[in-house]
Order: sequence, then C-alpha cells, then structure tokens
Amino acid sequence: MTADLVDVHAHWLPTDLFGLPPGSPFGAMRDQDGELFLGDLPLSIRTEAMSDTGAIIADMNANGIALRALSPPPFAFAVDSAAEDYINTYNDALAKVIAQSFGRLSGLGLVRLDDPAAADHQIADIAAAGTLAGIAIPPVLRGASLDTGVLRAVLQSAAKHRLAVLVHPMQLPRPEWSSHYLSNLIGNPVESATAVASSVLGGVLEELPDLRICFVHGGGCAPALLGRWEHAWRARPDVRANSSRNPREVFKAAYFDTVTHDVQTLDLLRSHADERRILCGTDYPFDMAQPDVASFVDRCGLDRASLLRNGETFLGAKIPASVTL
Repeated sequence: MTADLVDVHAHWLPTDLFGLPPGSPFGAMRDQDGELFLGDLPLSIRTEAMSDTGAIIADMNANGIALRALSPPPFAFAVDSAAEDYINTYNDALAKVIAQSFGRLSGLGLVRLDDPAAADHQIADIAAAGTLAGIAIPPVLRGASLDTGVLRAVLQSAAKHRLAVLVHPMQLPRPEWSSHYLSNLIGNPVESATAVASSVLGGVLEELPDLRICFVHGGGCAPALLGRWEHAWRARPDVRANSSRNPREVFKAAYFDTVTHDVQTLDLLRSHADERRILCGTDYPFDMAQPDVASFVDRCGLDRASLLRNGETFLGAKIPASVTL
C-alpha cells in the first residue's frame, strides 16, 4: 500500500498522564486488562492504541498514512489555572515522540486556557522550539467560544507565532443528551458549529487572515447551517455587527477535516469550503474514528495529492521522502 495521506486528527496520551489535568470534569483515565476507561466508562479502545507510538505507526502503515499529527484527547484539555505542569509535561513528551518518529509524526500540543498572557508565553515557547506544529483547543469554554475571551486571545497568539490550531469538541454533557451517545452524536457537531459560527460572524477569521485553523468532524453541522447564517447576516444588523464580509465567503478561510462518515455530508462541506483547505482526518483511536480512511477519501472523489499538499501546508511539515510499509 502506498503511504500518501496526511492525517491531521489523531489522539495520543502517555500512560503517566492518564490522571488528566487538575480541574478536569471527567474521571481519570485508566487501563483495565488492556482496555481504556474514563472513570468507569469503557472507551472501547485498546490502551496501547492511545499511548503506544509503535501501535500508532502500525495503524498508519495499515491505512496508507505517511504523516499523522497527534493531539491530546479532548478530555485532557487543561481548563484550570493549576494545570501548567501538566501542559508542559504533555508538550515535552509529545515533542520527544515526534523527534524519535523519523518524520512520521507531527504534533498539536496543549496550551493554558485560563490566562491569555500565560497562553501567549507558552505558544511563543512552542514556536521557538520548532518541534510541534501547533496546538489543540476546545470550541467552547466557560460559556464562550472563539470570538471572545481567552480563546480569541489564543487564536491571536497562534496566528502571530504561525502555529496551526485544531479545534476539537469536548463532548460536554447535557441532560437531554444523556442516552444513545447523543452527547457525542449531537453535542460534538453542535460544539463545532458554534466555534465555526463565532469565528465567522465574530470577525476572527477576518482579523487573522493567516491563521491556520481546522475544525474537525467536517465542521460539525456548520455546512448545513451556512445558508441560514448568510440570510441572517443580510437581514439583521446584530448578526453582521462584528463582520464585514459575507459568511459564505469567510467560511472558505477555515480548514476542515474529512471525518464525516458520509459521502453526501462531505460533498456538502466541499460545496462550501475551499478545496485547498480540506484535510484528511481519522479521529484515531476513538470508536467514532473514520474506518478505512483511504477507501473513504477515494469514494468521496478526493484527490490524494491535493489532500497531501493541504495537510503539509496546515502542519507546516513534509511527509518523509519514502515510507516503507
């Protein structure tokens, strides 16, 4: 199999950080007979798939992936002010496995989410070290999204230091989503759409034209809502108060991954997005990962060479000259 895909959406967490950062709303991760649990919740993931880079690269080889960007699982996002040590430990560990991967792995690290100045300092350090491609952040935080507060400040800092940003939902619970895995099946797409809307209508993408920002899961339900946003932007002054350009035009400034599980859904995304900003993603190793990603992108009619170039541009990296599978 030819390895010619760049996967921008995959997760990794070393076993010594399974305790999760201070202030995490979830119970600690733990291994039980080789299976991974979040508190008492089974994750349907082999522990090695999350923590062992050998297993990660074996999966890449089996799926034709030449380069994979690792980022923290969303329940490892550090939302508390006491999490700085956890963040630094994770980023150092991620940088180490990238350096030892012979060019097969890239990384999107953690950043402070409680203090803009502290976040800017960390982002500057990441950029200066030159090993990580960027950072991963949640789409919503303490009742706000990307257009206000610390999240907007983080995006400003990432743009200034030319780091990529991956926006990944945290699967926040709500009572009406307590069954049927709806906190994931509905909650995650809604979280992502909230972040896309806030960045488009809030003027973030206009303010930061050089920002490389990717919304995972195909942007959630944002592509299906874009026409509604455009109508409201034309009809209501409060909707266009912070943006000067049509949402349909601004939407093309963002990157989106292919994790949609549906050819028609990806077709809708492609009809709205810039083809140069469609990225291959898998969501490895979660149960909602896109299986057989190479076959999926082929069925969707995506050009692998274009996906490769897009992934390299987003990550600021090149795939290895030759990958032996």
